[in-house]
Amino acid sequence: MSSASQSRPWDVHRLPSAQGRNFLVTGGNAGIGYFAAEQLAATGAVVVLGCRDAAKAGAAVTSIRSRVSGARVRHLRLDLADLSSLKTAADRLDLDHLDAVVHNAGVALDDLPRRETGDGHELMFATNHLGHFALTRWLAPLLSAAPAGRIVTVGSFAARSERLDLDNLQSTRDYRPKRTYGRSKLAQMCFGFELDRRLRAVSSTVLSVVAHPGGALDSLTPSRPPVRVTTPGQRLRALPAGLLVQGKDAGAWPVVRAVLDAQVQGGQLWGPRAFGLRGTPRREPVPSHMADPAVAARLWAASAELAGTDPHLGFR
Repeated sequence: MSSASQSRPWDVHRLPSAQGRNFLVTGGNAGIGYFAAEQLAATGAVVVLGCRDAAKAGAAVTSIRSRVSGARVRHLRLDLADLSSLKTAADRLDLDHLDAVVHNAGVALDDLPRRETGDGHELMFATNHLGHFALTRWLAPLLSAAPAGRIVTVGSFAARSERLDLDNLQSTRDYRPKRTYGRSKLAQMCFGFELDRRLRAVSSTVLSVVAHPGGALDSLTPSRPPVRVTTPGQRLRALPAGLLVQGKDAGAWPVVRAVLDAQVQGGQLWGPRAFGLRGTPRREPVPSHMADPAVAARLWAASAELAGTDPHLGFR
């Protein structure tokens, strides 16, 4: 990279070329994941959408190709709630290296009752955190084969006000959907920071970075038929909120910068500039409750046991 391109301010509308690089975006068929994939596809990289639903993934691929000339984008069937399927999914990537994975896919339930996966794990914790934890293990060889692999974990503003209950990670007691969602995202973010500490300890070339979209509303998001249509009425009603928050296209900006910017370092947190809610991406201080190594070590040990995976996640 030239010194001129390094010194030029980051421009969300003029991304650097990523020709020859391979990116996997989990949950790339909708929301933040879709817009991250669309923006990354415009860099010339190969972008793989890791999604459970083939029809939704196909709609996303069609939309990206219609907007990005020559986009190299494809679908990988990926079900994060089914831990036993993840090694097969990683094998089916059929790549010799992976430059970055964006751990974005997630479920957010806002109603009762508590639901479990086929493995018997609470659905939000299992999909948002455990699935990504286990997937990292199977992607480790491909990430290590890249010149400078990155694992970008997508957190949430909702995690700021939560604290992990290490004796109740699966919300078996006093289940409240919104709290369980916030804690599942907090677990993801704690994992992202702890992962980087562990990668540094083994002198890995792979970095782990955490990013979050701030306040990102569907009603402020531009239409991408057939993926999603935002009506003029919805946009009009949402305009006052636009002073504080933004659409999911802009919510993807910190994620994309965490993937592409050569200046980004492991262990960093990236989010929107204005109050962490909207605007162009910038580095943020890591909240202390997300960076507590003692909490992270307990979460890590529990996650490795629940996921039945190598606690080193393939990095040694």
